Amino acid sequence: MENSWATFGRDLHLDLTGPGGLRAALLRALRDAVRSGRLAPGTRLPSSRSLAADLGIARNTVADAYTELVAEGWLSARQGSGTRVAERLLPRAAPAARRAPGPGPGPAGRADRPRFALTPGTPDVSAFPRTAWLAAARRALTAAPSEAFGYHTSYGRPELRTVLADYLARARGVRADPDRIVICAGFLQGLALLSRVLGTGRLAVESYGLDFHRAVITRAGLRTVPLPVDERGARTGELTALDDVRGALLTPAHQFPTGVPLHPDRRAAAINWARATGGFILEDDYDGEFRYDRKPVGALQGLDPDHVVYLGTASKSLAPALRLAWMVLPERLVDPVLALKGTGEWQSGALDQLTLAEFLSSGAYDRHLRGMRLRYRRRRDQLVAALADHAPQVQVSGIAAGLHAVLELPPGTEQAVLQAARRQGLALEGLSRFRDPAAPPAARDALVVAYGTPPDHSFAGAVDALLRALPPGE
Repeated sequence: MENSWATFGRDLHLDLTGPGGLRAALLRALRDAVRSGRLAPGTRLPSSRSLAADLGIARNTVADAYTELVAEGWLSARQGSGTRVAERLLPRAAPAARRAPGPGPGPAGRADRPRFALTPGTPDVSAFPRTAWLAAARRALTAAPSEAFGYHTSYGRPELRTVLADYLARARGVRADPDRIVICAGFLQGLALLSRVLGTGRLAVESYGLDFHRAVITRAGLRTVPLPVDERGARTGELTALDDVRGALLTPAHQFPTGVPLHPDRRAAAINWARATGGFILEDDYDGEFRYDRKPVGALQGLDPDHVVYLGTASKSLAPALRLAWMVLPERLVDPVLALKGTGEWQSGALDQLTLAEFLSSGAYDRHLRGMRLRYRRRRDQLVAALADHAPQVQVSGIAAGLHAVLELPPGTEQAVLQAARRQGLALEGLSRFRDPAAPPAARDALVVAYGTPPDHSFAGAVDALLRALPPGE
C-alpha cells in the first residue's frame, strides 16, 4: 500500500509560496517559524522523510535545508535526538503594565499582589479529592456505554440525573424527578437560560447579592428590581406590591452575603406570591451542604415544585473548574429550557458528569462533604475565637452555615478597613460591594470574610492580617 501523508510523524504547517524555488521557500518558512516563536526552542522537527512526504517535495531538498539551518544556528542536530530548534536567547517583549488592586500602583510602579485572600466565591480548591475523584473516573469510564463518548442531549447524562434525584431528595428535601433535572455548565448558564425563557418583564433580586448575577439577568432582556434584605432574609411580602415581575431570585437557605436563612413566614409569602401570580422562585442553593450549628434548612422547592426552580452546583462542594450545576424545573419549564439549551448553549462534559454520578452513588461525595464540614467548621471557630480575643468590639453574624462570616463595623469605617487590609497584603470585600445600586442606601458597614477560601497553610496568616486591619476597640 502506498504511503499517505497521514501515516507520517509530527505535523508541521509551512507556507512554501514566494520567489526562489522550493529550497529557498522552505528555508524562508522555517526561519520565519523559528523567528516568530511559532517553533519554540527545543521543538523537535519532523524527519526529512516525513516532512518531504507531507510537503510533496524531494527528501534531499528538506535534508539540504536542515543542514544549512543547522550551520546557521537556527537548528541543532544530534545523533538519536533528531533535528530540533536550537536553544536561542530571543528578545522578549516587555510585559504590559498591570493595574494594582488598590487605589494606585505600589513601589516602583509595580502592582501590590495580596499575600492572603478572604474573598468569597470559591471553596478551598486545594482540598479537591483528587484520589477519590480519579478512582471514580476510572470506574465511570470502565462502565460507560459507547454512546456516552458521542454528542449528548441538552438534558445531561441520565446516570447523573438519576443519582442527583435521589441525593437531592435525601439531603436537601428536593422533590425531584430525573426528567425534570437539566445539567448545566455552571450556575450562571442555568440562570441565563431561565432568564431568557422568562422573557420580558422584571425579576426580583435580593438587595444584597452578586452583580454578575444581575448582569446575566439584564443581558437576557429582563430588568431587575431589588427586594430588601434584613435579619430575616429577603422581605418577600413586598413581592405583591411589584408590577410586571416574572420571578424572584432568592438564596433561602443562607442569604448571600448576609448569611441569614429566610424566615418561615417569608418562605410561605414567596410561595403564596408565586401561586397567586403564576411567577417562579429561582432558588440558588449555592452552599446548601454546609451546616454547622443548626438543623439543615430544607430547600424551598420542597414546598412547591411547580413554582420553584431549584439550582444547585458542584462549585462550592467540589470545585468551580468542574463547571457542573443542575436545575430541578417545574414541568412547564422543562421543554422551553431544553429547546433553548439545544440551540448552541455550552454543554457540560459527559465524562465529568459520569464521574460525578459515580462519585455520588459510591458514597464518596458524602464522605468528602463530611470531611469538608469539619475543616470549615474548625476554620470558622478559629476565626470567631481570634476575633473574641483580639477584636471583641466586632460582632460576627451569619456563621451557622456556609463558607463566610459577616463582621459588623462601626458606621463609616468599611472603606478605611479595606484599605488597611490591602496594606496588610489581604484581599477582602466589604458588604457594600454586594449591595444592588438600585436599592435604597444602607447605613450598614461590614466585612464579608470567606474563611473557606484559603488553603490550610495560609489561613492563620490571613486571620492575623485581618486582625491587624480591624479598627481598635474603645
